[in-house]
Amino acid sequence: MRGDPGERRRYLDELATVRRPRIAAVRADYDKVLKQRTALLKSAAGARFRGDRRVLDTLDVWDGHLAAHGAELMAARIDLTNLLAPEVEKAYQLLAPASRPAGIAYRSSVELDGLDSGQDVEFLEAALLAGLARRRDAELERGVCLVGPHRDDLELRLGDQPAKGFASHGESWSMALALRLASYELLRTEGSEPVLILDDVFAELDNARRRALAGVAADAEQVLVTAAVGEDIPDDWDVTRIGIVLRDDEDGRKSVVAS
Repeated sequence: MRGDPGERRRYLDELATVRRPRIAAVRADYDKVLKQRTALLKSAAGARFRGDRRVLDTLDVWDGHLAAHGAELMAARIDLTNLLAPEVEKAYQLLAPASRPAGIAYRSSVELDGLDSGQDVEFLEAALLAGLARRRDAELERGVCLVGPHRDDLELRLGDQPAKGFASHGESWSMALALRLASYELLRTEGSEPVLILDDVFAELDNARRRALAGVAADAEQVLVTAAVGEDIPDDWDVTRIGIVLRDDEDGRKSVVAS
């Protein structure tokens, strides 16, 4: 979770879609509007210089579309973040009890006054329209859309500091795992029984964190674990092991051998 904000937005959107499949259509509609509005911004600078109001009037229409679809997407993300926050804090505490407490928060490109109003679609739509109006000159100058959920981020914190730039390697991995475990717990509390996937994570953890993760995963109905080294998987797990080996063929290509 040290990477680009787009990765964290994708995490929220994919989980939101699992919970509410209609969010996939909301995201697709927003992406189409964003693409159209960005193309219009690139062509509007010259029209503005010539005093041509037609392009600018068209931009007003696209502002409305972006605010409407963007508000729905933001509302889903904010609602999800609020539900995930206590689960992330709990999961991180289990993985790293001696570390600083973990927290997450949704950070928007527009000002949101209050957590409750931030989940209201009409409030968010109005906030987006106001933000677009404030940044209109800057957008026309740069030819890019500076306001909307494509500019938002999921903020990860450890204690009073942002995790990005202030977290150790172990803390960063623990935070990433806490987000994975929080997603799993949220889906399970809502009635489903998801598969917990742990993709080559044990090698990045110290012994204390390995034991803590093993204890959390032991309660899951189904767990799929990958590991480059078999010894990374706890010995006391009742598991079915499938060995996957990469073999060099005579022609220089690699083939997969399962055992």
